[in-house]
Amino acid sequence: MRPITVKDSSIETIQADLTQLEDCRKVMRGIQYVFHAAGTVSAAAVTPSSAMSAITQNLILTAQCLQGAWMEGVERFQVFSSSTGYPAANHPIKEEEMWTGPTYPAYFGYGWMRRYLERLSEFVAFKSSMKIALVRPSAVYGRWDNFDPDTGHVIPALIRRAVEKQNPYVVWGTGDEVRDFLHVTDLVRGCLLMLEKHADCDPVNIGFGQDAVTIKEIVRIILKAAGHENAELTFDATKPSTIPFRRVDISKAQSLLAFKARVPLEQGLADTVTWYRETSAQTSRKTQ
Repeated sequence: MRPITVKDSSIETIQADLTQLEDCRKVMRGIQYVFHAAGTVSAAAVTPSSAMSAITQNLILTAQCLQGAWMEGVERFQVFSSSTGYPAANHPIKEEEMWTGPTYPAYFGYGWMRRYLERLSEFVAFKSSMKIALVRPSAVYGRWDNFDPDTGHVIPALIRRAVEKQNPYVVWGTGDEVRDFLHVTDLVRGCLLMLEKHADCDPVNIGFGQDAVTIKEIVRIILKAAGHENAELTFDATKPSTIPFRRVDISKAQSLLAFKARVPLEQGLADTVTWYRETSAQTSRKTQ
């Protein structure tokens, strides 16, 4: 693993392979609360190898971390599920709808993996005294996102190409796809609330939960923030864009946690564009 440099002296970093049980036990020894955010990601255009790694690695990582936490007496443990586990719907989908149908075809492998991790979490919660919080986040974006062109998701991919001033500016899909994008700071706040107030192995959607937004609108905001409004904009419907409509209902989060997203899309996207532009410029200077 690539070494991690942390400037905050109050944070201890431990190099570990979380596919190995003994390493999981080592990092969780003496720990009360765990937010399990390690994992592998893939994107809409995936190769067979990357598609499988996003499934198998996440299964192994989470299973080993759950067992390590159980063996070391962790009190509370948060597991990330995913809105990819939901069946297709043309409305903001509620938690109880997860098992009413199959996953959307584009999410078949990844969505079922997340469904299984929920069941695995239920098994651990039933067999142990550890309290588990199950968070189902919507699509998350913000600083420190994955901007890799092969594995980055839609917002970092759009931001990277806007900052690079690509012209023509090609967007995969029709642009009419509807998404629920949540700023990472709102996700963090939702996770803290979940672990504190609802670690009952009962899944809760943490999403933006406000007006529907299309990819076209996201593109408009990003191009404006990047100063690239005059780009020749093209939507390529022949490219993969996963599900056409995905929004989550956050009424349960509002009721149980008093949660509501605070970061407006325009503000969050503009901040992410600025951060990526500055970070890219610093990286470029260091490599020259």
